[in-house]
Amino acid sequence: MAEPTPAGGEGVAWVFPGQGSQWVGMGRTLAATDADAAAVFATVDAALGFALSAIVFDGPEDALRETANQQPAILAVSVAYHAVLRARGLLPDAALVAGHSLGEYAALVAAGALDLGDAARLVRRRGELMTEHGAGAMAAIIGLPPAAVAEVAAEAGAEVANFNAPDQTVVSGHHDAVATVMALATARGAKRALLLPVSGAFHSSLMAPVAAAMRPLLAATPLRRAHPPLVGNVAARPIAEPDTLREELVGHICAPVRWVDVVSTLTEAGVGTFYEVGPGRVLAGLVARCARGARTITAEALL
Repeated sequence: MAEPTPAGGEGVAWVFPGQGSQWVGMGRTLAATDADAAAVFATVDAALGFALSAIVFDGPEDALRETANQQPAILAVSVAYHAVLRARGLLPDAALVAGHSLGEYAALVAAGALDLGDAARLVRRRGELMTEHGAGAMAAIIGLPPAAVAEVAAEAGAEVANFNAPDQTVVSGHHDAVATVMALATARGAKRALLLPVSGAFHSSLMAPVAAAMRPLLAATPLRRAHPPLVGNVAARPIAEPDTLREELVGHICAPVRWVDVVSTLTEAGVGTFYEVGPGRVLAGLVARCARGARTITAEALL
């Protein structure tokens, strides 16, 4: 099993969660009590042309789980937390930012590279396209080294979608291929193999039509230099220039999320404290498993 990267630096990173971190009611109290948060939800609602905030705050849960709603919902809540934490002086300056898949959009809003309204429209369309091309499945393999999971995936005709932690790798592909991976991984010593509740084979070549459709939309969207830079999912290196950011947002649709490498890059850059800016604490848990000694702080713990 791969060892976690030691983390002893004094630098700060903001990290933003992706799909699956949502629940009905997230952000409701924040929006009701803080004008900065309310303004974020109002901007997203106006950009989308309907009251997404009503679904986020009151459900129904089935509507929030729809990929086309879930993605802008997590974006809105993440950006709302960021706005409030910064306004209250609770979120120190970051040396770098990162996001887990969808979370890269919130990271780029926070880094000043992307306007919130544009980000909301982009992730709404991204979710619609992922639903439209939603054939396939995903499964998390727990307790088997990433290289062994990649080997099993190749044998089964599936692909690695997420390198989430040294002991957690997600595979993606056609239903039969993912089922074969689950069976083979269990036979080879995996502690668990869990089918994920998602609508398609995200971060695989099956998403190529989504990437092709998103490319012209991103080309037409104004982007600025990211400050601080984004450590991207695709190559796990800092990027900041608009054209490079566009390539990242297209590329991560089919490429695996290299979260272990992202965290390693951050720690090697001197980051020792990771602020998870968004709903839940999924990334805090993954960072702790990737970086030995890292300090993780969630937005919810600060408010």
